Amino acid sequence: MLAPESVISVMAMEFPERLARLRKDRGPSQRALGEMVGVHVSHLRRYEAGKPQPTLEVLRKLARALPVSADVLLFNDGERDREKEFRYRFEAVSKLDKEQRKVIKAVLDAILLPHDAKRWAAE
Repeated sequence: MLAPESVISVMAMEFPERLARLRKDRGPSQRALGEMVGVHVSHLRRYEAGKPQPTLEVLRKLARALPVSADVLLFNDGERDREKEFRYRFEAVSKLDKEQRKVIKAVLDAILLPHDAKRWAAE
């Protein structure tokens, strides 16, 4: 997973530059990434050159293959998500094993449920 600083620097770029930078940071060649997402290498080259735009399905596959959120691929910094510090943490949590995610869910529930109960009681 990219360090938060790397993701932030990538988010200042436009989509073609962002895609190329993420691919290079992650290591796969254009051919390898194309194979991972099911597109010909020439399509991937054109995406990185900014000529055509990939389909939604290809974007989903790119996000999984790189692995980053689709927001990192599509949106400029601050354009979509103001809570970066939490987004990065939740993205990291999604990569933990099932038992670790279960513990984190229990902790979040213990904090959020009383908060929600107070809010609902006030309504």
